[in-house]
This record gives sequence, C-alpha cells and structure tokens, in this order.
Amino acid sequence: MSQSGRRPSQDVDYSPWKAGAELSSGQRAAQEEHLRLLEETGARFGDSCFVSEMACVDVDSLDMGDHSYIAAGAYVTGDVTFGRHCSVNVYTVVRGDVRAGDGVRIGAHTSILGFNHSMSDPDIEIFRQPLTSQGITIGDDVWIGSNAVLLDGITVGSKSVIGAGSVVTKDVPSGAVVGGNPARVIRYRTRPGPLAHGTSLASRLERFADDARRSARPLLESHWSPELGLFTSHPSGAPTTRAQGDAIEIADLLLGDSPPQLPREELVEQLRSLQDSSTGMICALSADGAPVAPPHEDADAQTAYHVLSTGYALDLLGSAFAHPITMVSRQGPADVVNSLERLPWTSEVWGAGDRTDILATAIHWNSARSPHTSEGQIETVIGWLMRHVDPVTGMWGSPRAGDGLLQIVNGYYRTTRGTFAQFGVPVPHPERVIDTVLRHAEDPRWFRPDRRTACNVLDVAHPLWLASQYTGHRESDITELAQAWLPDTLGQWIEGDGSSQASGASGFSFRAPHPRTVGTQDTSVSLQGTEMWLAIVWFLADLAGVSASLDYRPRGVHRPEPASQPQPSQQVG
Repeated sequence: MSQSGRRPSQDVDYSPWKAGAELSSGQRAAQEEHLRLLEETGARFGDSCFVSEMACVDVDSLDMGDHSYIAAGAYVTGDVTFGRHCSVNVYTVVRGDVRAGDGVRIGAHTSILGFNHSMSDPDIEIFRQPLTSQGITIGDDVWIGSNAVLLDGITVGSKSVIGAGSVVTKDVPSGAVVGGNPARVIRYRTRPGPLAHGTSLASRLERFADDARRSARPLLESHWSPELGLFTSHPSGAPTTRAQGDAIEIADLLLGDSPPQLPREELVEQLRSLQDSSTGMICALSADGAPVAPPHEDADAQTAYHVLSTGYALDLLGSAFAHPITMVSRQGPADVVNSLERLPWTSEVWGAGDRTDILATAIHWNSARSPHTSEGQIETVIGWLMRHVDPVTGMWGSPRAGDGLLQIVNGYYRTTRGTFAQFGVPVPHPERVIDTVLRHAEDPRWFRPDRRTACNVLDVAHPLWLASQYTGHRESDITELAQAWLPDTLGQWIEGDGSSQASGASGFSFRAPHPRTVGTQDTSVSLQGTEMWLAIVWFLADLAGVSASLDYRPRGVHRPEPASQPQPSQQVG
C-alpha cells in the first residue's frame, strides 16, 4: 500500500503520466487487457497509451495517438480523436464529435461538449427534442485549463491557451491566450494567424457576420434613449451627434435598413435640423439632447467630424444637407490654397489631415447640391497635395521622435480618405506608401494587444487597401499582415448575453479589450467602436482575399468606392 492508503495502480489512475515508469508487469498486463476490450467497442490506441479503468469510456469511436492517456473519473462518449501526447485529466468530460491534434493537455474538471440539445419547439420538452452536433476541432499544442467549458461548433487554433474556468463559445485564434465567460483574447503566445485543422478564415468570417447581424438590434436598442429620442455614445452615456451617424451606418451595414427606433423620415428630419443654416456646420448635442450653439469654421476636430458622419448618414437615408457649407462655398482656389498652407503639416500631420478631410468632404456635399459653386475646388486641393507629397514616404509631413510614423500614417489616412479615395483619384507613390505603412505596422507602441485602437488599425488597413488598388507592390506581405490581424480583430468582439441592456449588448469597443485596460470606457461596447471595427474587418478581409465571406460592404464614411459612384446594394443574410 502507498502512504495514502491507495493501491499503486490507483496513483497511476489519477496521475497517468506516471504509467510508463510505475506500472508493475501485472498492472501493465491488466492495462493491455483493458485497452483490448475497448478496441472491441471501436477504439484504437497508439503506443504507450493509458486509459484508467476508473474512467467511463462509452464511445462510438475513439482514436488515441502515441503516449496519450485518460485519467480516473473522466467521461468520454461519442466520436473522439486525440493525437500524440494528449492528456484527459481527472473528471474531465469529452462528449460528441471532438477532434484534437497533438500535444493537447486538458485540465481537470473540464467539459468539451461536441453536441447540443435543440429547443426549437417550445411545446416539446427539451430532453425529447433531437440532438445536434457541429463538432469541436482542437489544433496542436493546446493547453486547456481546469474547469474550462468548450461548447459545440468551435475551433481552437494551434498553440493556443484556454484559461482555467473559461467558457468558450466562439473560435479561438491560433496562438491566442483566452479567458473569461465568454472567453476573449487576452494576448498571444505566437503571432496571430489563420485557424488550424482546416477551418478557413472565410468560414470564420461568415460566422462572424452572422453573429454581428444577430447582435445589431440589441446593440442599437442598448444605445437608444427613448426619453430623448436619440442614440447615445455609450449605453450609459450622453447623446452625441456622431452616435446618430454611427447607429445609421451600423443599421445599414448589418440590417440593410435604417435603425428601427424611428421612422426613416424622422431620422432625416432630426439630422437635417442639426445643420446651422448660416454656416452649414453641424451642431453638437448637449447632455439633454439639445443642439449646442452653432459651431464656427474652426470647430474642434470632434465637432468638425460631423460633416462626415452626419453627411454620410443622410446619404444612407437617401437625403442630404438642407444648406451649403459656407466655409467652402465662398472660397475660390486661392482661398483653398491658403487654407491648406495654414495647416500644421510639419508639427501635427493628423490634425492637418483631419482638416483636409473636412474641407474635401464639404466640397463633395456642396458639389452634390450645386456643382457650379464648387468648381475647381477639389482640383485645387488634390493639385496642392500632389505638389507637397514626400516621394520617399508617399505621405505628407515628417515623423515625430516621440511616436514614430504614427502621425504621418494616421494623417495620410484622413488626408486621402476625403480627397483621393472620395473622389476616385489615384494616390501618388503607392509603392512608397505601402513600404511606410508596413514599417509602421511593426511598431509595438501602437499594435501590441493592449494598445490597439480602432483609429490606429483603420489607419493601417485603409491606406494599404487604397494604395494596393494602384500597384501589386509587396502583395504577399500585405496579404500576410491581413491574415495575421484578422483573427486578432475578430477576437476583440465582445459577446454580451443578447439582451438590450447596457451590459448585455454584443459589439466592439473602441480600444481592444485587454486585462491591462479592463473597466475603462473605451474598452466597453460602443457604437463608434462597432462601426469602425466592422469597416476594419472588411478592409482586412478584402486584403486577405476573403471579403465575400462577410456579405457586407461599408457604404458610409468608410466606403471603398469613390463617393461619385453608385452605392452597391447591401446584401443581408
């Protein structure tokens, strides 16, 4: 007897990794007979496998590779495959259609459930309704912590880690460390990449798009204030002008319609009422939903952005501004040049790009109302930009010592979004643009998992997409980056409980959720974060060649087509 009072074989039952060294000849013979009997029920075993006689193995099929084991108290049923060096530790449940690769280590008391109950008919008791099974696929070199729960239909990528107590309801990217309920990406062991074992990026995108569509209505409802009749920036926040535009873009993208909270005509009237008739600028909203005093031409960046967000929201609703934007309509070519030359191109390129975007978008809206009022203006803007572009970087301005290439790349996105992209003009030096953006994308100060924001990632994805329309330069590098970033981005989706309550809606936060930033407002689900990351997913997917799997395409501020081209109809599955 051992000091614990158990037979030596019982020690191995609970610690089966000891089987190779501690089994006596008699115990080894008993184990071989036990495996032989299991083989008669449809099991197959590689060399040096161990299955405790204290485990319940009642399978349709079981295939275990060399040096794999099942410990005491485990419950294994269904069609199960394990590769080499896999462990099913004590009191673990593995049921249904489960396929695991090599080196998969499963902690005690874990449940891996490759089947589910259907419950479509409320008049029939659930236990009488048929079972369904999509199966669970687990890659190589995966560690699943104790008390984790893995639900049917997921794929766990190779080299990933599932934290103890996690509830995994969605695919886990290769190399990801996930945790929580529901499990979310915390960080990466390895560079993110496509999922293992045959699960394509395309199929994951299809599933993501379906989930996003199902979540759209609760998301909009959670950000709607019925008392004010307005959308709020966050579920517990105040209404903002941008939130109205973000809600309309999300509804158009995922529902193929306007938000259900108000009739389309009322939404149009609400947005048009925010434009000041004398300046044409768009008002902000106070905490009680009242328009703030009309902004002037030099409004701050947040207020000036309303020219984009409100203008494109009206466009999606089939309407337009009621008044011209006079800061533009009264300018001749010389005034446009003076406006551009006053911008801080050498010290704050993002700010200069922001103002250029606002200027060019105002020209676009005015031209749509009355073409002759904007004659020659956009040609002047693009001509000035062509003369001042840096042929070495393909961008404007110079890098700053404190933030590397951040300013010039982010400034490039805003500058080109409103000009070259919006008006369908080829960008200058696209090869140099790609070189600069790819170099910037390697900077961990901005693209570490705990530092990724929608702005910084969009300002990489869109310039790469735009420049690649005019050159095949470094195509494989761009595709590799897109394929690496996509699983990470999809892993940032925050899964709520499906309700329309503040904490229940699913969506994206502006900043990627991470343990170091948990609890901050910019890591909670928001309309702005969801609208921006949905566009990012599309651009990355298109760079990776799989955007058709999303079955949606941005049609507002982040639309890929020039604004002069007809918008493609939105297909909603």
